[in-house]
Amino acid sequence: MKKATLRFQARGHPAVRATHPTTLEITREEALTPRGDCIVAVASPYGALNLPENLKRLLKTPGSKVQLKLEVEGLTFTVRGEGHPTLPLTHPSDLVVRKSSYICPRTLMIHADKAAADLPRKMVEALKRAATVTVELTVTA
Repeated sequence: MKKATLRFQARGHPAVRATHPTTLEITREEALTPRGDCIVAVASPYGALNLPENLKRLLKTPGSKVQLKLEVEGLTFTVRGEGHPTLPLTHPSDLVVRKSSYICPRTLMIHADKAAADLPRKMVEALKRAATVTVELTVTA
């Protein structure tokens, strides 16, 4: 079994709503509009395109398991899902976690057990204050 972990920091934004019931997104973009109801963090150093190659390989391994952990002001939120062999991982700015099996260049994982709407509201309030978010992405295959 192989495992890869990537830790990085992003930040919240005053427009974070975290109300989307089936997706959660982290983006390299600096700004956020109210339409982005799945976006929980901006100013990420990573989009799907520039993830480390070893992580991409594991994400595309059949049966791979993916865990995304967010830490904000002492609060922790963990999402678990799956990778898939057909993940393109080519979007330059976005990382999207999906409860569904839909795959596009922005998709990081599918069949996730949680989405943006599941974030604790205390964490959302911290994100609205543009708090720093520590993101830990772990893939095992």
